[in-house]
This record gives sequence, structure tokens and C-alpha cells, in this order.
Amino acid sequence: MAQERERGITIQSAAVTFDWKSHRINLIDTPGHVDFTLEVERALRVLDGAVAVFDASAGVEAQTLTVWRQAEKHHIPCLCFLNKMDKPAASLSFSMESIRQKLKANPVLLQIPVGRGRDFTGVVDLITSQKLIWKLSSAGGDGRLFESAPLNQSDEPDLLQEVSEARTALIEQVADLDDEFAELLLTDFSDNFDAVPSVKLQEAVRRVTLARKGVPVFCGSSLKNKGVQPLLDAIISYLPAPNERHHDLVRWYKDDLCALAFKVLHDKQRGPLVFLRIYSGTLKPQTAVHNINRNSIERMSRLLVPFADQHVEIPSMAAGNIALTVGLKQTVTGDTIVSSKASAAAAARRAHTDSGVGKKHGEHATVVLSGVEVPDPVFFCTIEPPTMAKQADLENALNCLQREDPSLKVRVDPDSGQTILCGMGELHIEIIHDRIRREYGIETHLGPLQVAYRETVLHKATATDTLDRTFGERRHVVTVELEVRPVDMTAGLCDVAFTEEAGGQLSQEMKEAVENGMHSSYLQGPLLGYPLQGVTTLIQSVHMEPGTSPAMVSACVSRCMLKALRLAGGQVLEPVMSLEVTVGEGYLGSVLGDLAQRRGTVRDIQSRHDDKVLLATVPLAEMMGYSTVLRTLTSGNATFSLELDMYEAMNVHDQNILLKRMAGLL
Repeated sequence: MAQERERGITIQSAAVTFDWKSHRINLIDTPGHVDFTLEVERALRVLDGAVAVFDASAGVEAQTLTVWRQAEKHHIPCLCFLNKMDKPAASLSFSMESIRQKLKANPVLLQIPVGRGRDFTGVVDLITSQKLIWKLSSAGGDGRLFESAPLNQSDEPDLLQEVSEARTALIEQVADLDDEFAELLLTDFSDNFDAVPSVKLQEAVRRVTLARKGVPVFCGSSLKNKGVQPLLDAIISYLPAPNERHHDLVRWYKDDLCALAFKVLHDKQRGPLVFLRIYSGTLKPQTAVHNINRNSIERMSRLLVPFADQHVEIPSMAAGNIALTVGLKQTVTGDTIVSSKASAAAAARRAHTDSGVGKKHGEHATVVLSGVEVPDPVFFCTIEPPTMAKQADLENALNCLQREDPSLKVRVDPDSGQTILCGMGELHIEIIHDRIRREYGIETHLGPLQVAYRETVLHKATATDTLDRTFGERRHVVTVELEVRPVDMTAGLCDVAFTEEAGGQLSQEMKEAVENGMHSSYLQGPLLGYPLQGVTTLIQSVHMEPGTSPAMVSACVSRCMLKALRLAGGQVLEPVMSLEVTVGEGYLGSVLGDLAQRRGTVRDIQSRHDDKVLLATVPLAEMMGYSTVLRTLTSGNATFSLELDMYEAMNVHDQNILLKRMAGLL
């Protein structure tokens, strides 16, 4: 994406398929920014293993923890790659301790770097005791060529001692984590750990990795292509193959097609491109497939292999791979694709036979792959087209973007009628705005964060009003008496009640007229015209001359209601958000000080690993620009989540400021 090149960050996950030493690898590169956490979530949903890339000078950073928890949630075996080992501040020991302390993981070091900082030239493999050295060539050196040789006594004594100690520690650590390897050591190699065959050690590390008891750690410099080839070897050696991941559906579908749609892209020429992870069977173009979630049959016209922004057409794709399909116009993220309804029914019968739950929960409950969990949006912003003529184009663009990105929500505010963008953060909304301009050619306007205030009354009040009008030869006379009173604001919107006397006198038609007049009044409070909340109205009496129309009754009720609201006194209610901030203890004071300026109330401060979790309630109006401020205050070492908690009465001072602002006096 142009936005990725300009900002130097990953925004959309990208896929590439390649072969390495007779193995096929499907690689997905995901973003690290919290605003694009859905891209990580849906990639982890379909992958068999993960490689977590760390800056060797920074260790575990704030967003690393979020992504790591996502991988743990999906039970994904992981490898760690300490990148940028050629930076002056790179530290192997610091990075290892950071993984151990912050991620609460068990790092298993498999490589020792040769050289430090700019002198970093290679690594020593602790499994085989082989030294891998990358030498700069006259052509500039792309890192493809490196020398591999066993360690010998002519190498530096410090390096030899470090490797010897690290390998002994590795053997002891793996023995603690794997009973089979521990038994082998005690029976055959108790006198000399150095004699342990590298194959046996490698097999034990693989078992530890697949059981998620430990995380192998590698190091290198990806920019210089140093250490990348051993990492690819490690992916083959330690991460699971597709048939080693225990998917019940593979057993139930046998050789029939079963795939999960985990990503949708829109191409101007080819329409929607759907990424599928194939769990069983074979995918072929020009065939009809059944979407269980939509209960629809679609024809897939073409089948492609993704190579980042380029795609290669192929005749078929086997299980375990990631494919790109053309022609699936109804499929969205999280849908299960099978070959036919008959194959889904057959899988349901097998599932019922295996577990006995098929009939209890229905056939589809046992044959549909679990979809992608979409996080709730935390930022809201109005969006408007340049002219009304562009409204339809904007709606089409938003529909396409929502299909691509389920974390983007679009709704119409019932209070203002404006179109609201709901996203994961300010950067998320900024990127969406930029894409609408570049890809769809619409110069939209983004408004500031909109706060949907509400109003209530302070006291109980009674009012009477009479409406006397003559239209032609008919005279309409109606007198209404009613009472308004405040109730619990958590009760939500307002309600209407009739006294026994008033209810008995009115026909059903006139009761509906009274309620219509009340509901129109509820949409406009006495102070700023915001909708009312937490108000109960009691209709005490309604007297009218014969022939009075229902419209006149509604109008009189509305006038009387407005009079009662003014007598009762108005109060502005503002939405209050429940805020959770995860921050390092060193930055806690700065975050607390900032929240105090935002009228925030701290409910609790908890500990989570080495971080502090701050629970607070803050008015939504004060949260504009908070993500940027929080990153500045904490140097990016904090994350937060936000959701609507309740509507709360504003204090007199803040309400007066709002009234002046709305009146144009501020």
C-alpha cells in the first residue's frame, strides 16, 4: 500500500508462498500497530506456527505483548528471532531476560552471535556446534552466501567458552522440559553431555516447541540477510506441519473440501479477492462451492497463489495451503467454504457419531469452522461527502472497506443523522480516510469526535396547558395536565404513564395521540435540544371538546411537556467511558496526572506481570486525541481499551462551559 511505503509500517497483512528445501511455506506478514490488531488476529486464526520478531536492542515492546497474547489464545507454537543484532545497543542477554520476564515465556537459546554491534558477522548453532559466518563480498553482499564450519580450538577462547556453557545450559533446560530426553541423558550420556547426538537434541527441542513448553530463540540481522537461512531451517525443523495441528474438521471431512475465508481484498478489475486457508480436500477453479455461513452456492472462477502484491494463477491447491480466489462475491471474513451441502451433512453425521453432539446442537454447529474474533471499535468520527451527489459513491466505498476490514464499523447516528466511522484508533480512521481519497477518488471530510449528549430533569414538576384553535367551521379545544419526574438514569429512555382517571377517559386513538406527542418531546430536551433520558411522565388529565383532532391533542401534549421540563430544571448527561490502560510502573504517575486533567476517576490499579493496569472512568468528550497523548507520555510503552460505561450528569461548571460553547460564546 502507498500508505505503508510512506509511513514505513505494515498496515495490511501480506501473504507470500515459497519453497525452501523441498518444503512449501505459506508466510503471512502482519502489522505490529495496535490499531490493526484484527490483521494479526485473523492471520493467527489460520496459521500453524508463528515467528515473533524482536528488536535486539529493545526487547519486548508494548505491542509485542498484545500480539503474543493473541498467539497464546490460539495455542500457536512460536519461534523468536532477535533482529538487528548489528545495532550498537543490541544485547542477547537483555532480550532473553525481557522475553522471560515480560512474556512469561521459557526462551530456549539455540544460537550464540559471533561479534557484537557492527562487528556482528554470524552465529554459532548450539545444536550442531557449527559456526555460520557471512562475509561481505565486493558486490555489496546480499547475505545469500555464508560459510559453515565446525568450531575448533583455533577459534577465540571466549567464544569457545561461551558456546560450551550455552550448550550445556541448553541440554539441561531441554531435559527439564522433556521427559524422554531426560531419560536418554540419564541412561546413555550421564557422564558426558557433550556426546549427546545433535539429532536427539533437535528432536527434543521440536517436542518442547510443539508442546509450547519452550520457545526457541534465534538471532540475526534481516536487513543484511544474516541469520535468515537458519531461521527458515528452524521453521521446517521445529514448527508444526499442517497435518500435525489437531483439527477435528479434517477428520470429519476426510478428503472433502473444507476451507476458511480469513481475508477479503477488493480489486478494481477482478472484484473481491478472498483468501482461503484450506484444511482438507483440494480446491480447483471453475467449480461451485458451498458457503455454510451464508447458505449459498458460489462459483469460483480463478485460483491464485499470493506473492505479496502479485498473484500467479494455478490449476489446483491442496490442503494445508493458503489460496487466493476470484468470484466469491458473497463470502466474508470468517465464512466456512465446503464442496457441497452433501459433504457438510456427511461431516455432521461423522461428528455426531464421534461426539454425540450433532443432533443436540444442529448439523451446522459441528461442521462450521470458528470464525475470526473481531474486537470492538474504540474511536468514532463523522464522515461527510463533498456533495450529496457523492453520497452513494461514499456508501459503496464504505461497504467495500467494511468487507475488507471487519474492525471498521459504519453506522448512522440516530440523534444527528450523520454517518459515523467506528475504528480501532486514530491512525486506523486516518488510513481509512486516506484510502477513500486515493482508491475511490472521494474527498471526504472527517469531523471531530462526536459526543451524543443527553438531558434529564432535576426535580418533579407539574404543568397545565390549553390549546384552542378554529379551522374552518370546527373548533379544537384540549387541556392537558401532566407531571414529569426524574428516575434512575440507567433506566434508559423515557416512558409515559396514565392515571386511572385519564386512562379511562381516553379512547385508544387519543392515547396513541398523547404518546406520539410525548415521544416527539423526548427527542428535544429543555437546555440544548438533546434527547431526554431517565424521565417519567404521568398524564394526569386530558379534557377536550367533541370533534378535536388527534393532531391537536399531540400538539398540546408537546407544549405542556416543554413547559413542565422548564419548571423541572434541565441537566445535561454525558457519555462516560470505561478505560483500561496497561502501562509500565515508571510511567504510571504521568498517566494518572493526565487522567486528572481529563476529569477522569480512577477505580482501581492492578498488577499484571511487570505492568500496572489502570481502571478508570473518563468522559468521552475528554478522550479525543488520547492515543497520541498516551504514546507520547509513555514512549509507546502502553496500551488501552475503551468502551461506553454509562450516561452521567455533568457538574455545574462543566455544564456551563458546554452551554457557552454551544451558544457560540466560547
